Amino acid sequence: MSTNVKSPTIKSFKNVAALAVSTVIASGLFHSSVQASGFQLIENSASGQGNAFAGAAATATDASTVWFNPAGMTKLKNNQMVVVGHVIVPDSSFTNNGSVDGSSGTLTGNDDDGGSTALVANFYWVTDIGERDKFGVGVTTPFGLTTKYNDTWVGRYHAVETSMTTININPSIAREVNDKLSLGGGINLLLADITLTSAVDFGSLLGAPQNPQYDGFADLEADNLTFNEFSWGVNLGLTYDFNKNTRLGVAWRSEISVTANGKANFTVPTAAAPVLGSGAFQDTRLKAKVDLPQSFSVSVKHNMDAVTLLADVTWTGWSSFEELRIQYANSLQPDSVTTEAWDDTLRYSIGADYKYSDKMILRTGIAYDETPIPDSEHRTPRIPGNDRTWLSFGMTYEYSPEFIVDVGYSHLFISDSKTSHSIESSLAPLNATLNGTYEASVDILSAQLTWNYDL
Repeated sequence: MSTNVKSPTIKSFKNVAALAVSTVIASGLFHSSVQASGFQLIENSASGQGNAFAGAAATATDASTVWFNPAGMTKLKNNQMVVVGHVIVPDSSFTNNGSVDGSSGTLTGNDDDGGSTALVANFYWVTDIGERDKFGVGVTTPFGLTTKYNDTWVGRYHAVETSMTTININPSIAREVNDKLSLGGGINLLLADITLTSAVDFGSLLGAPQNPQYDGFADLEADNLTFNEFSWGVNLGLTYDFNKNTRLGVAWRSEISVTANGKANFTVPTAAAPVLGSGAFQDTRLKAKVDLPQSFSVSVKHNMDAVTLLADVTWTGWSSFEELRIQYANSLQPDSVTTEAWDDTLRYSIGADYKYSDKMILRTGIAYDETPIPDSEHRTPRIPGNDRTWLSFGMTYEYSPEFIVDVGYSHLFISDSKTSHSIESSLAPLNATLNGTYEASVDILSAQLTWNYDL
């Protein structure tokens, strides 16, 4: 570590704050189809993307270590800002295979895949606050998904649009305890905005299932953007250098409980007006709660002259996601409940860096990412994920000591996903079952600019 430490100035903090706020706004607009296990987004750096995020808790390549392991900040020799963007392009298709309505009649409608191209943005800043101490801030989108089907598809009563956008603001500190050990930790403020829509087969309640003139619509929106609803968590990490060539990184992120409040808007066509006599399907306030999982990562980095070998195992505690329950202020409107019963997962990755020249590093990596979805009965069209294998390539190019550019590309091979999910409603005629198969793959392209500077 350098002993030539400069104190941060008020002007520098204001400039960084302005850039961070801009990135928060951008991240709020950019969200993605599901790319990691569940609805977790691992796309948090382009440098890591090139290795399939192998060794991410040990590498401390740049300021993105704020997210992967805050202890790694002590390995950065400069004050640094990093801005990252990712383009995510899914290629998917759904094939219907005997879907039925709540009366066991054949569900009509076309097949649809629900996928669309999306963007994700990240921002990081790390600065010295002492001879052996660092402070950093990360702004990321750690969870999110978007699926949007047309409103006449065969699964319209299960889902039309699903959108979850999150922004995580993660101030962190780190200390170099000695030449081998560094410790770090941070707090996380997570903001979430959720939209769930679906068609409603009111005709099934009136003896005319799937009759278009009786079809209605449910639009549920909620967020935790007011002060008393903010969701908080913590993260901790350490790095340990066994010698100049081999480093261990360990990182943990806590579970975060999100309680979101919003409104349910129901569209009931004139032909279906009799269903309103029950007092249900009236516009009302709602509350939704979801527990986002904790995670624990162990990474290793080992240098061998021009080649650096990387490996990582990450456990994610998805078993905390037992159900998605939406409670309505209207006591006559039954809760909307989807039983998830997800499993904990493991993600395995290995990778390598090759120092091609003093200015260029080439990267590659592979990963295997387990799905938390236990079976076809629990696979919904809102989150139709499955096990995936990553194949990644990337490059770092140093234009100057101040400016470094990273690019990364990954192709995700996704196992075919069967679904046989039934709607869970106390109104039995609404309990349609979607039977079919999803086929999918994903391409991800990431770019990153790193700025090293003096205060």
